[in-house]
Amino acid sequence: MPLFGTDGVRGLANGPLTADLALSLAQATAVVLGQGRTAEARRASGKRLTAVVARDPRVSGEFLSAAVEAGLASSGVDVLDAGVLPTPATAFLIADMDADFGVMVSASHNPAPDNGIKIFARGGVKLPDVVEQRIEAAMAGPKLQPTGAEVGRIRRFADAEDRYVVHLLGSLPHRLDGLHVVLDCAHGAASGVSPETFRDAGARVTVIGADPDGLNINDGVGSTHLDKLAEAVLAHGADVGIAHDGDADRCLAVDAAGRVVDGDQIMAILAVAMKERGHLVDDTLVATVMSNLGLHRAMEAHGITVEQTSVGDRYVLERMNEGGFSLGGEQSGHVIMSEYATTGDGLLTGLHLVGEMARQRKSLAELASIMTVYPQVLVNVKGVDRSRANDDETVSAAVAAAAAELGDSGRVLLRPSGTEPLVRVMVEAASAEDAQRHADALAEVVRERLAL
Repeated sequence: MPLFGTDGVRGLANGPLTADLALSLAQATAVVLGQGRTAEARRASGKRLTAVVARDPRVSGEFLSAAVEAGLASSGVDVLDAGVLPTPATAFLIADMDADFGVMVSASHNPAPDNGIKIFARGGVKLPDVVEQRIEAAMAGPKLQPTGAEVGRIRRFADAEDRYVVHLLGSLPHRLDGLHVVLDCAHGAASGVSPETFRDAGARVTVIGADPDGLNINDGVGSTHLDKLAEAVLAHGADVGIAHDGDADRCLAVDAAGRVVDGDQIMAILAVAMKERGHLVDDTLVATVMSNLGLHRAMEAHGITVEQTSVGDRYVLERMNEGGFSLGGEQSGHVIMSEYATTGDGLLTGLHLVGEMARQRKSLAELASIMTVYPQVLVNVKGVDRSRANDDETVSAAVAAAAAELGDSGRVLLRPSGTEPLVRVMVEAASAEDAQRHADALAEVVRERLAL
């Protein structure tokens, strides 16, 4: 099994993900990312390489980030320890400080026992697969072992949070004065910085899920558990609720009536607003194949093209970078605004979403009505040979028949899992009953034809 997954190295802390592994990974990162003309020029001028390191508040992040920093410093890299900060803040600070690379210790929306290590290159961009493979290979090779004055130093990055807040506020086209926002910070990395930023932007703020103790991150709160946010919005009579996940790289919302506004709806709102202001490059939005059919219909109605990618924000980012596009994301709330960020940023997204409410003087429900959400049913068919999912003639015929019956009022997607012996069947239709009926029928065909 490769060490790197779709979003860095992730696993049970002190299980597969040990301090030794974190140390070795950091040393290998220094070897690989310490190469190249920029790094050589820095050394030639008598300067050491610099890396920004941050973490979310889960308890294992303390020893894992210490191991990462030890590995980097022992390899001659100066470390700016930013403490607890969101993943997108880390990416921003790498670019802002002209650091050579950076590391975020987080397992995002996973439960507290898990953790992960995400590595960003110069400019705060995610590493391509080939560089991750080089780092993994370098873990078995020789390490950099400078001595004396050549070893790296570890310094507290005292104004890291302030720099990030100033950046976020500077991106806003409109202040949030007069709006009451409930923030759910998932007991995660945004617990301090998100309330501060929304208040500085002018909003009245009520906060839940902002008491991290190292063990409660994502526990019944945050973007994967929106019921408490909806309850709080209703209880406080707020205008909108914004939910982050553990490392705050995603954002989902709740309107004043407690209804969920997902990533597709958020992208629809932002895309139309950005087009009106001339900020939507080539009038194009980048989304994954899992985005709702309603998003496609809404964008078509507003003259916006939707480019589709495989599932995963890294694929969205790749397509955005290839085409120079300014907006993309996923239904799950990873929204990338490339004018201001190199990765999904839940605070940035939430601020701009609420900013549109303030600018247009409309409720979130009114803004979200730009898109009709088609009922969507997803069935995970387990215990099947996923490698044959796209080759079996009977399965393909069943998919084609369902798609033909649905016509323009629905959509069918059959997607083999990349990691498990299962096939995902997704159906969208004009009614939930039709979506469920077709999904169940297709799932049964998959079970019969592809059973292991």
